[in-house]
Order: sequence, then C-alpha cells, then structure tokens
Amino acid sequence: MPLEILNAANEVARSKDRRLPKLNIQIVSETLGSVITAGGLSINANATPAMIEQTDLLILPSLWRNPMTTLKQYPQLLPWLSRLAIQQSIICAVGTSSYFLAAAGLLEQKAATTHWYYCDHFAKRYPTVKLKRQHLITQADNLYCAGSVNSIADLMVHLIERFYGHSIARQVEGQFSPEIRKPFADHAYALPESSPHQDETIIEAQEWLRKNFQQTVKFEQLAQRLNISSRSLNRRFKQALGITANEYLHKYRIDNAKELLRTSNITISEVAAQSGFQDGSYFCARFKQAMGQTPLAYRKAVRGKLFKLI
Repeated sequence: MPLEILNAANEVARSKDRRLPKLNIQIVSETLGSVITAGGLSINANATPAMIEQTDLLILPSLWRNPMTTLKQYPQLLPWLSRLAIQQSIICAVGTSSYFLAAAGLLEQKAATTHWYYCDHFAKRYPTVKLKRQHLITQADNLYCAGSVNSIADLMVHLIERFYGHSIARQVEGQFSPEIRKPFADHAYALPESSPHQDETIIEAQEWLRKNFQQTVKFEQLAQRLNISSRSLNRRFKQALGITANEYLHKYRIDNAKELLRTSNITISEVAAQSGFQDGSYFCARFKQAMGQTPLAYRKAVRGKLFKLI
C-alpha cells in the first residue's frame, strides 16, 4: 500500500514537471532475491541493509504474531536503524515493528504506538517509551509509528503533503481512500518539539481560526487581536506553515466539508454553509479545485465504497 501511494504521488508530480526524478524504491531484506511473507506472498528483495547507506524514508512493515521472535532473529538491524535515525531519515514503523525502534533505543522518552493487542506487553518491556494507546499514529521528530495497517495510508498521505504539497496529497487521497481518511493532525499524536513550528502567535491564530471558521473572517481584525500587523500575520504564517492565513482557513473549511460529505445526508448548500462558505457555487468551485471532483461526486465516491447492511 505505501509503495502504491508513493508511486501515485510521484507520477502526479512528474506529470506536472518531467524534470522531477522517479522514485528510487528498494525492497530491503537480509538476503537478496525472493522473500516469502507469512501470508505466502513472494516479494523480490533488491537490497540488503548494508547496501542502504542513506535514505529519505524507511518503512518497517508490520510483524506477524509475537514481534519478539523477529526482533531476536535480526538484532543486526538495530545499529542500522540508529544510523539512519542520526542521519535524520524519516522512519515509519507499522504495527509491531515499533518494537525495533524501541529496542534500538530510538524511542526513549518519546511518543510511540503499536498494535493494540501488544500494548500491554510493549509498555512493560519499554517503560521509558511514552506509549499512546489512544492514538493510531504518533510522531516524535522523524520517527513515526502507525498502530495498524490501515493507518499507514493516512500517514502516507501526510508525508506526501510534506514531500509534494497539498494539491498532490489531495489527489492521491481521493484516489485511494477518501472514505476513511481523516486529517493527520486530527488523530495523530506529536510531541511538542515535533510540531512544524514554535511560533506561539501563529499557534494562537490557528486555534482562533479553527474555532471561528464558520464565520466571516476578517484577517485585519485577527491581526489586531494578536497585536501584529496584517502583513506580519501573513509573513509569519507563511514562514511557520508554508501557506498564508487565508490558505490555512480555506484548507480547514474544505476538510470540514469533506467530513460532512462523508458522514451526513445534509444538502450540498448546507455543507457549504456549515463549512464557512456563504455561496454554494463558490464552494463547489473551490472544492473541485482542491479535490479534483465536485462535492456531489466526492460524496458518491465515498458512499459507493461504504459497506451496507442488508
């Protein structure tokens, strides 16, 4: 799943700019050649850990059954993971592969999660790790843990936005899982130091916009509330988040509209109004610009993939 999502994002990006390189993806195993998974699937490994001196992203797949069996079988992976972490590679552990990060000492006093069935065992074995049982995704600097196979899809969309930008992330999201995904920030736990910025004024602005997004927002008044100029508000927003305050508000409104389209039967006009858009036609145009499809098409795509009780 992560490979399909990453390749889709790369293809979309390259369709817009052919100068961008193709992804260099390696399937890493202790030995080269065919590897048979627990489910009987044959995967061709084209690299060993010794061959990977540097990488931007490493995904550790979930382990089948008791993770301690695999952990004891491959202790040589621990110094390799430590070296990549020092190099600031992004490392994502799916399910019980978080045991490898903990055993390597990378999660000391850091947030982590694991498969729900092993939470008690994980907490007992690694008491210095800040286990977040209630979160399916955690972030601690460049270390991510996804508690389930499904949640890795949410995490990949978040990383695609980091690598390729908001527009491509939304296109990929719509293609793969519009019916299940919630924004990363809504259900992920991140340590304060892992926050994308530390500008307390902009954090206050973000909180105010999230509370008042349904109203008509005047950024001049927001700037006065924060005791800064409108120019400073936009400059600091851009510096902290890479987007302007207006773009942040628009994105939050679109995310709210998506949730309403997924979970309610209210009309498109009502979705627009409850998401802070005063004009239904304008809402439809902006939604299509952001998601690549109309609100109605999005709702049909979502509802078409939901299970129905008969």
